[in-house]
Amino acid sequence: MAGWDYAGRWALVTGASAGIGEAFARALAARGMHVALSARREDRLRALAEELRARHRVEAAVLPADLSADGAASALWARANEGRAIYLLVNNAGFGGKAPFASIALERQTEMVRLNCIAPMELMHLALASGAAGIVNVASIAGYQPIPTMAAYSASKAFLLTLSEAVGEEVRASGTRIVTVSPGPVATEFQQVAGTSVSRRTTGLRTPEQVVDAALGTLESGGGTVIPGFANRLGAFAVRVAPRSLVLKAAKKVMSSFR
Repeated sequence: MAGWDYAGRWALVTGASAGIGEAFARALAARGMHVALSARREDRLRALAEELRARHRVEAAVLPADLSADGAASALWARANEGRAIYLLVNNAGFGGKAPFASIALERQTEMVRLNCIAPMELMHLALASGAAGIVNVASIAGYQPIPTMAAYSASKAFLLTLSEAVGEEVRASGTRIVTVSPGPVATEFQQVAGTSVSRRTTGLRTPEQVVDAALGTLESGGGTVIPGFANRLGAFAVRVAPRSLVLKAAKKVMSSFR
């Protein structure tokens, strides 16, 4: 199994208004894919859609949605498939937050779980039921370990990582390709929302474009799990073999450096 036919087909990209989602939209359009763009910020989606149409001569649909709302994922999928068939789903929408668990409002953490876990699960289910050929789920290396002060976020990414890998194995023989991409630090608006930060000296730092290239390379080769960047792959391996107590202490120390 090799190769992937982008040209003339449709992709749905969530969280497409900035960061990794925007980079996915650009990369797919450059490969000749039509793109259905979804996020909450409609103005940004419209500007991106206009640019992609002009630059790459592809179609671009603007589908604003708040995927943390009940029923939003199924409604988005229905809208995305009006007059078109989604061939590739990119589940990228999500957010994090850094603070002690008890100090973050329960409503905010529930919103995070709905967006990071429930929405991509619903979209995956709908995509597989409708015969989509590929799914890319953007997880995180945070999903490989518990992270004090980002407890709900790391747990949500662990859910998506495990779900994605398990379903990927279930459908492997059918030819459907599922990619689980787990970025490490990336300089995007995620950092501002989460209350963290990165610099050029941050270990494992990748650009959104590097994350997308790694994900699409894995898609083209048949699907599977990818962690962009050697340092990030090494870190993900280390936390799986190291004693859990040491992993927790190390994660707490690292997170304490973000003020």
